[in-house]
Amino acid sequence: MTAPKVWLLCAQIGSLALPTFSTAQEQQGDDAVLQMGKVDIHARSSGPLSSRNILSSVDVLAPQVIEQQQVNHTWELLTRAPGVMLTQFRQGNESGKLSFRGFNGEGEVNAVKLLIDGIPSNDNAGGMPFLDMLFPLEISRIEIVRGTNDPRYGLHNIAGNVNVHTRTGGNDGEARLSYGSFRTRQMQLAKGIEEGNWTQNYFVGYLQSAGYRDNAAFDKATLSGKWFYTTDDQRTRFGVIARLTQSHGDEAGYLEAADAHRTPTASYAYAQSDGGNRDMGQLSAHLDAELSPALSLSAKAYANSVRDQRWLRYSLLASQQERVIDETHYGVLASLTYRPQAVPAPWARGMSVEVGASAEHQHDRSPRYRTENKVRKAVTRDQRFDFDTWGAYLQAVFLPVTGLKIMPGYRIDKVQGDFSDPSRQVRYPINDYGLIRQPKFSAVYSPWQAASIYGNWGKTFQVGAGAGAYQSNANRLRASINEGWEAGIKLRPVAWADGRIAVWRQDASGEVKRKLNDPTGDSENVGKTRREGIDLQLNVQQGERHSAWFAYSRQRTRIVEPDPTAPATLGKQIDHVPGHLYSAGYDLQLDPATKVSAWANGQGSYFLTTANTGARYGAYALLNLGLTYRVSSALTLDMQLKNLANRYYDYVWTNEVTRHAPGDGRALYVSATMRF
Repeated sequence: MTAPKVWLLCAQIGSLALPTFSTAQEQQGDDAVLQMGKVDIHARSSGPLSSRNILSSVDVLAPQVIEQQQVNHTWELLTRAPGVMLTQFRQGNESGKLSFRGFNGEGEVNAVKLLIDGIPSNDNAGGMPFLDMLFPLEISRIEIVRGTNDPRYGLHNIAGNVNVHTRTGGNDGEARLSYGSFRTRQMQLAKGIEEGNWTQNYFVGYLQSAGYRDNAAFDKATLSGKWFYTTDDQRTRFGVIARLTQSHGDEAGYLEAADAHRTPTASYAYAQSDGGNRDMGQLSAHLDAELSPALSLSAKAYANSVRDQRWLRYSLLASQQERVIDETHYGVLASLTYRPQAVPAPWARGMSVEVGASAEHQHDRSPRYRTENKVRKAVTRDQRFDFDTWGAYLQAVFLPVTGLKIMPGYRIDKVQGDFSDPSRQVRYPINDYGLIRQPKFSAVYSPWQAASIYGNWGKTFQVGAGAGAYQSNANRLRASINEGWEAGIKLRPVAWADGRIAVWRQDASGEVKRKLNDPTGDSENVGKTRREGIDLQLNVQQGERHSAWFAYSRQRTRIVEPDPTAPATLGKQIDHVPGHLYSAGYDLQLDPATKVSAWANGQGSYFLTTANTGARYGAYALLNLGLTYRVSSALTLDMQLKNLANRYYDYVWTNEVTRHAPGDGRALYVSATMRF
């Protein structure tokens, strides 16, 4: 479907729906944002432009959707997020990944930028180990931006970004204790303190589980603190956030197909010493200042560190290997936002202009060893590399006529670094990616209070990860430019329902993917690719008793011009990308104290390789139930029954034969939440 046809379709949808709109309904805003739950965000006339200004598919998950979810890993919270795919390895610390817009979570192309309180939180390859530093009770909201038109971020912002915000302020405390299937125990404690100009927030979390499968025990502990000071005139706020996490996880490994279906809880004897340890830390300083009524400054400086030591063995005939990720990232981000107090010209009504810059330095090591029962026998590589990214952007918002908002933007990025491997006595400079230019443009038209028609276009980029970013590859891979567009309509025909229909496309000029399990850590060219789809979303809130949601995403991926070395992949689908994703749920407030919930999520099947041979795998549909009872204003009890039907589902990959990691069976969890 071409862009002009999409615009025509959206206009026709809007005109057909117009007679049902009521001008008496609450103004929905000239944006494309949908919220699940109530988010308490006070409007500001200063500070940087927010995700609400990104005229794309933006979804916000509120605390009510997050806090009471029973999960072992934070990425599982995204089961409620529209259009998000979860790749579930279930292998200790390497438990799973989130992705969207037709990208998979295999780790070949990590296409989602992760931020925690605005701090970049991906590892070098774009993975998301830092996401597991957070527990549900600490999170205040999750913002998901899908599309190529957000100029605020560069590296890893290929298909969009996810920003996880944690609690700030408050003069209260909350504790949550949980126990359930697979001997799972969880404790969370959050405390906020506000006094005078200071706010303090502390969080402690601990989780321990034996796991659904044999040799799948997992535990993690997190400690965090936030300290912020606001001046008397409320014009300046600065503070520090610190967070530490330690986790340990055994790995059950992968089963062959027959064994996985016959005894999904099993683990082969050769995998009994597989598993790993992970230590992570984040330290950041934040400054927000109103320099004048028209000009505001926002700046952040941070240091991230992750050390991951993992032992794994994929088959009886393969040797065990130890993989180490040892990364330290330092960076700064800053933006100046100008909102003129007087309109210089009619076309500049409601104008905002923002300019920003970022710089990040990575000092990374990725050694690997051949081991036997975790005892090192030989060094297989000792990769060491520096990876630096520099970026700057400009974006503006204009309201030239009533009901119309336009938002042009432009971003440039530069990548530098060097690589060495003493075990192989090699040293390489980084690929010459040049200056990476990324124009953006967005617009939204709100002719009625009950509808917003929006569209966007933009470019993002992808470069190699690890050794694949350097001139170790004879092909000297260039940056892959992703050009995408989206068109949609956000509807609020009545006060108790809203929804969104969007169609999108994203083309990559020369997609690069990591060679998984490759000893050298190299990358290879996939070729030109095309991803396209349609998203449907509906949220309903009927009074205080009934609420429901539904989300469906149809997506298709194709290799439209293959790498010359793989001509047979022409027209084939990208591996591990299901054709559709869906989620739905219903909450019923039986009385002021009792609420029952039901929710489901699932996906279609996918091919295991870009050759598209063999059977398709990965389809599933899971149903969950919940019951919440508020004993008093200070105590709430809840119960969750997950995978009610005890359906078998698994993650599958292939290495001569298919390798299966079965997902959790039916599980029951009970929790008590205390407020003080």
